[in-house]
Amino acid sequence: MDRAEKRELVTGLNEAFGNAGSVVVAHYAGITVAQMNDLRSKMRAAGGTVKVAKNRLAKIALQGTDSASIIDLFKGQTLIAYSEDPIAAPKVASDFAKGNDKLVILGGAMGTTSLNADGVKALATLPSLDELRAKLVGMIATPATRIAQIVNAPAASVARVIGAYARKDEAA
Repeated sequence: MDRAEKRELVTGLNEAFGNAGSVVVAHYAGITVAQMNDLRSKMRAAGGTVKVAKNRLAKIALQGTDSASIIDLFKGQTLIAYSEDPIAAPKVASDFAKGNDKLVILGGAMGTTSLNADGVKALATLPSLDELRAKLVGMIATPATRIAQIVNAPAASVARVIGAYARKDEAA
């Protein structure tokens, strides 16, 4: 890489770290290309990104962002996973690490809070933003359907009474 490419990479990573809801740092030594592509596709499907960058460039890109406290994690062969949804990157990385012991989660950051490996795994167990939205919509919709049933119940009762009187008059 020449200087211009390095500058572009640092600028792109700095913007990504600034916009990221969470960042996960992990060692990836021993992972095959196919496994790395699998991790990248899973992360992309969840709305995140996986990057492998030189540690020195990643440290420079972290300066001036909320995630600057995780600079010490960049030692050895590290990859960076990040997403705007604070749960997506930790969830995908933790799930992948369960199936592949060569991916070792070192830690990460969520906003200004730095996380150790256990913190990232705890964050991965939380429901995602979409799941929380679905639960909230379900909670809001349930009372509305109950109210509609209650409002319609008296009308149905009146209709049954009128129907009964009509049948009674026909029989007589």
